[in-house]
Amino acid sequence: MIEPHKLADRFPDDFMFGVATAAFQIEGASRTDGRKPSIWDAFANMPGRVFEGHNGDVACDHYNRLEDDLDLIRDLGVSAYRFSIAWPRIFPDGTGPLNEKGLDFYDRLVDGCKARGIRTFATLYHWDLPLLLAGDGGWTARSTAYAFQRYARTVMSRLGDRLDAVATFNEPWCSVWLSHLHGLHAPGERNMDAALHALHTTNFAHGLGLEAIRSEAPNVPAGIVLNAHRVVPATGSAEDRAAAERAFAFNNGVFFEPYLKGAYPESFMQAFGSRMPKIEADDMAVISRPMDWWGLNYYTPMRVRHDPAPDAVFPAVKEAPFVSDVVTDIGWEVYPAALTELIGELYSRYDLPELYITENGACYNTGVENGEVDDQPRLDYYAQHLDAAADAIAAGHPLRGYFAWSLMDNFEWSEGYRMRFGLVHVDYDTQVRTIKKSGRWYGALAGAFPRTGRQPG
Repeated sequence: MIEPHKLADRFPDDFMFGVATAAFQIEGASRTDGRKPSIWDAFANMPGRVFEGHNGDVACDHYNRLEDDLDLIRDLGVSAYRFSIAWPRIFPDGTGPLNEKGLDFYDRLVDGCKARGIRTFATLYHWDLPLLLAGDGGWTARSTAYAFQRYARTVMSRLGDRLDAVATFNEPWCSVWLSHLHGLHAPGERNMDAALHALHTTNFAHGLGLEAIRSEAPNVPAGIVLNAHRVVPATGSAEDRAAAERAFAFNNGVFFEPYLKGAYPESFMQAFGSRMPKIEADDMAVISRPMDWWGLNYYTPMRVRHDPAPDAVFPAVKEAPFVSDVVTDIGWEVYPAALTELIGELYSRYDLPELYITENGACYNTGVENGEVDDQPRLDYYAQHLDAAADAIAAGHPLRGYFAWSLMDNFEWSEGYRMRFGLVHVDYDTQVRTIKKSGRWYGALAGAFPRTGRQPG
């Protein structure tokens, strides 16, 4: 195990350590103070979609336990909190009347963070689209992008004076491909044409969202959070290397290149250009508005090999075997070096602004014994990946902060409550919070920052 003080010496004095959550995963109170259903409320209540029919009605009851949970963040010793805002609390129908009680909750959240000396990183969209918008096509409909723009402008008008940073979207890869192509996330579609429409609408909404943020709060750094994939070919063969490049375009390039280059990847457009929705004259200029920062969510590498089937659809790849024999309880390979490699690859390909690791963590379902949670494997995961993050800084990349996923165990989407990522254990029957061994270790590291008395390096 890497001792916290030794690891701390690898980070600049002003490095920021925080924790992250998402509204739907922790808030509960799904029918409280004017909130109406999101697509995830509907999806979770469809038979067979979520493990054992779990839903977000109560979750961690964070909506009703806000002050105690903010105290918990403070007591952990971290200096920043990344949270998301629930669109269905602000505009319950997606459009239409504003719900002041929803904004009031986030006023209390932001003010509570400020009172405790905690920096605030808000995410405007973490997958909880108001359900009524789904009836109009959801993310497959261009009108949703304009509804998002209005929502973003409203939130920033109210909260922008107290936010330290804001992201338009969390992991559009998930809300596009997992949600509309693979059917694993809400709304559960399995249709390439729907996914292609959702891709462009989401990217366009990101650009409109940046405009909305800057119109209302021009001094708040604005960006997006991407779960970029470290795509690794199974072998060094030309076929597998080409397969990895196709997979990079499909999983990473369709976001990075519109945002940073104003165009979709050429190989992707050769495969799907005729099926893409109409791209209006100024769309790519809107999408490629400059960002102040970006967030990287990383958990595990993507290993691929060429799919030789004649009917294989782009990117025409198959999954390849893991290299490491260390696997988390959710079945993800533990391979810390891929984090350093990924950051290096992205900065070699693109002209990117400064970076925050906005999610990183591990699922281990360790329970409470005698009032303690000894989750040593999670602690090891954090130590190894923070060491990899420090390697990226040593290589000269502008990594400014790190957010652990997650503050507490929570609703893990289609896995329900059976998978636990928290630094803090949640007993869902009693809502008792117990700081895990990993949480105490991470708090000891985070509590050393910001540091004074020496130069970074």
